[in-house]
Amino acid sequence: MHYFSSEFKLGILGGGQLGKMLLYTTRRWDIQTYVLDPSSEAPSRFACNHFVQGDLKDFETVYQFGKKVDVLTIEIEHVNVAALKKLKSEGVKVYPEPEALEIIGNKCSQKSHYATHNIPTAPFQNFESTSNAQKTISNFPCVWKSATGGYDGKGVKILKSAEDFNDLPDVPCLIEELIDFDNELAVIVASSASGAQKSYPVVGMDFHPEANQVEFVVCPANIDDTIANKARELALTVAKSLKVTGLLAVELFLAKDGSIYVNEVAPRPHNSGHYSLEGSYTDQFEQHIRAILDLPLGCTDSKVAAVMVNLVGEESHTGPVHYMGLSEALTIEGVSPHIYGKAETRPFRKMGHVTIVGEELEEVYLRARKVKDLIKVISR
Repeated sequence: MHYFSSEFKLGILGGGQLGKMLLYTTRRWDIQTYVLDPSSEAPSRFACNHFVQGDLKDFETVYQFGKKVDVLTIEIEHVNVAALKKLKSEGVKVYPEPEALEIIGNKCSQKSHYATHNIPTAPFQNFESTSNAQKTISNFPCVWKSATGGYDGKGVKILKSAEDFNDLPDVPCLIEELIDFDNELAVIVASSASGAQKSYPVVGMDFHPEANQVEFVVCPANIDDTIANKARELALTVAKSLKVTGLLAVELFLAKDGSIYVNEVAPRPHNSGHYSLEGSYTDQFEQHIRAILDLPLGCTDSKVAAVMVNLVGEESHTGPVHYMGLSEALTIEGVSPHIYGKAETRPFRKMGHVTIVGEELEEVYLRARKVKDLIKVISR
């Protein structure tokens, strides 16, 4: 099939920052794109060829949108999977596959999948409701996760006592053992439609203690080669078990005893891979396009050491956005900002990121810390 400067149509469900960055590649390659998003202010609306405003969870909206395109992909998992299944049955190429999305979109079924396929993960129990879990669980601390609807740290809570259940919604959920880990790691795996696979280097992730949200992504992770190879192999195993075409971000716990556990996955470009825009020979967004169009997968090696800093709304600010300190940050060597184009900020909302690159990781990390201190996302 001819993709470049042709009548081929690529559809993207979701027009947020991930969609916007996917469009970096389609614009370079002159691939015709359609984007569906519920917001008239979606960051992707200017970069695509055709923007459609509509509900991603509505069957008819997603189905009618999908009928316009040749290949359909996502930048967010919260979409109508039933519509994707129907489109696939009618010949539209849907990547990632709806069957994988169905498993991944529910944390209970995702964890059960790991158990069925002997993939190491934290011990867990699934529950029909939080109230049922409250009647059963007596070992604390532990981790509560809602089965659906969680993102960016939402839908996850560490429970230190039975009283902590009282602040949670009564929804389907799981309770998992709190792993005593040294590091949180991530690996991006790319799988093409014809079965080729490549993994990116392991990254380390530093989280905000309150928001449970990634603040820094560090590549390469500060681990030895044996652990890194083990993590990449495990990520490839997870991707094969789910039969995902496109990208799969695999989040991992490295326990103090050296064991590696799968935490959860995302079947799309991911925050943990943003560093690749400046740090890798083939960035994750181009790689996703290559994978779903069954083009040769690009080189996943890093060109330089890289640290990604998330730019999120300050806690006490809601309203029209202002980026304080960005000009000063641009005076620092190796700094590349990506502003997502969201007009309104709110506490901990992802508004952009900055990649800092260089030859020595220690020095790059120091510069990233300086960038984090300089840039504040506030309201005007």
